[in-house]
Amino acid sequence: MSLKRIHITRRAVLLAALAALAALFVVVVLTSSRWRMGRVDLTSDQLYTLTPGTVHIVDGLHAPLRLTLYFSSHATRDMPQWRSYEQRVAEMLQEMVARSHGRLRLQIVDPVPYSDDEASAEGYGLTPINGGTNGERVFFGLVGNTLPAGGDADAGDEDRLPKRVQAIPLFDPSRETFLEYDIAKLLYELDQPSKPHIGLISSLPVQGNPVIGEEPWTVMRQLAQQFDVKSLDPARLKQIDADIKALLVIHPKHLPVDAQYAIDQYVLNGGHLVVFVDPVAEMDNTPFVDSNGVTDDHNSNLSRLFSAWGVLYDPQKVVLDRSRALRIELADNSSSNHPAMLGLGQQELNHDDVITASLQRINVSSVGYFDLAQGTLSRLTPLLQSTTDAEVVPSQRVRESINNPAALLDNYKPDNIHYVIAARVRGPFTSAFPERSNDKGYRARVDGNAEVILVADTDLLSDRLWVSYAQSLLGQPQLRAIANNGDLVTNIADNLSGSSALLSIHGRVSSQRPFTRVLALRGAADQKFLAKMQELQRELTVTRTRLSELQPAKTSGRSDSTTPEQRAEIEQFLQRQLEVNKELRDVQHQFNAEIDALGLRLKFINIVLIPVLVTLFGLLYGWRRSRRSRRKRA
Repeated sequence: MSLKRIHITRRAVLLAALAALAALFVVVVLTSSRWRMGRVDLTSDQLYTLTPGTVHIVDGLHAPLRLTLYFSSHATRDMPQWRSYEQRVAEMLQEMVARSHGRLRLQIVDPVPYSDDEASAEGYGLTPINGGTNGERVFFGLVGNTLPAGGDADAGDEDRLPKRVQAIPLFDPSRETFLEYDIAKLLYELDQPSKPHIGLISSLPVQGNPVIGEEPWTVMRQLAQQFDVKSLDPARLKQIDADIKALLVIHPKHLPVDAQYAIDQYVLNGGHLVVFVDPVAEMDNTPFVDSNGVTDDHNSNLSRLFSAWGVLYDPQKVVLDRSRALRIELADNSSSNHPAMLGLGQQELNHDDVITASLQRINVSSVGYFDLAQGTLSRLTPLLQSTTDAEVVPSQRVRESINNPAALLDNYKPDNIHYVIAARVRGPFTSAFPERSNDKGYRARVDGNAEVILVADTDLLSDRLWVSYAQSLLGQPQLRAIANNGDLVTNIADNLSGSSALLSIHGRVSSQRPFTRVLALRGAADQKFLAKMQELQRELTVTRTRLSELQPAKTSGRSDSTTPEQRAEIEQFLQRQLEVNKELRDVQHQFNAEIDALGLRLKFINIVLIPVLVTLFGLLYGWRRSRRSRRKRA
């Protein structure tokens, strides 16, 4: 009887151990990125769970789409950070494919050098980066294109949707927080049958003048490449059509009441609005005093709408910031820092917002600022702002100092405030026209929250602040961007012209987590790199000194050729340079080998050692219990 009980106890312990291993296997399978049914996201920040906005876009696809992820796997074998990010991108794409019910098809391609795949990646406009293994170029981008409808596609989709191609030229790890947004945006744009319509109301000549041969401003030409821009006449504007995905209002001067009411109702009905106002619009060519004696200060405002939205803005105030002043050329060929013309860098841009996340520099001039009124329910999120070294002065003073910007620094006193130059304003807006409540289709308030983007400068749109012209070899003028002003406007239009689902996708946390051991290894490798580079630099300096000492005196009319001593010295240095470069590569390989070894050790501990220890603990616990039972029976 006792032997039988011992036999049953051992069997129970064995079954318990097998059950523990089976449970571990189930957890591993369910959390695997390759498992497509019943997946479980156990990450603390739900990195692999799609947001409702992305789910809405994927579920609503009208026709099959093909996604091709180009990643230079072979060229990045010594670049663990890029390989880790590629896995993150691939897993996000695979999650979308699993959700799409066959509407998305994913292919991962390694464009090795001199292959058809590399030529294809270049043809789609993907941006390669240098620095891969053995100096190879690295491609890491996504190309999407529509497929002929068939199989599970709805009838008529093939005729309704033209064949289109969209691409993400490069997956930048610094933009990882917006990875889901960028991919969802590509899917949304591919699924649209035509260019989105954008409305434009402007008192500035942003569209040029074809009669006199004046070209549109560069920013408008860029917008026209991606959108169907439709100019609206404010004098006859009564209503804004629903097909206008976004409305750009630039320098609204003396807008008719009907036009303001149309904008008000457009926003309350879910329209997406961007307003560019300015306390001193330098591109405004209206006379300061016209023939009737009417004064025009070249400023603009939407006071009635701003008041309804809880926004404070003074069209008679300009923000100066001497720490970000641009240096300009004056009429007398001298140069001076202009505290009203600012070059805003990364510290003044909001890198948590998809519009400004990837921008580096925005140039502005004679800007105003926004704030919120006390007690308002609206929320203001800055996109561009000044430093704390800024000061607010009357706009009249800026206009008077046009030929002497240094005078703006007289008695300069910083306010120690970040002045908001551009912002998102979101809130439960109400109509600025309650007296029109009897009008047909009148809406008194928005359902939920509305959102507008406000920019307190119009000069940033002009070419002079962000475009440089150069002459090409063929004599054609070429444009070179010296700031990201055009990208800012394009990003705003891109963001607002998408669906509400796309707008709901906000930045996610990064999947990269600080790994103290890896950081220590990287620090040690960097120290070795630095030591070798300094050694090489010292030897280069010594070699140059030695060569100058060996340089023979030049005779009049000619210079002697290189001496044998110089050639020997040069060859010795070049040989040493090759050796140091080899040592640098060895340091990199050693670092990668240590990282791989650490990864293998962690995998061994997590996959093998921990389950074995759990099993042994279970067996030991069962054995001790059986032994204790035998002693009690004895």
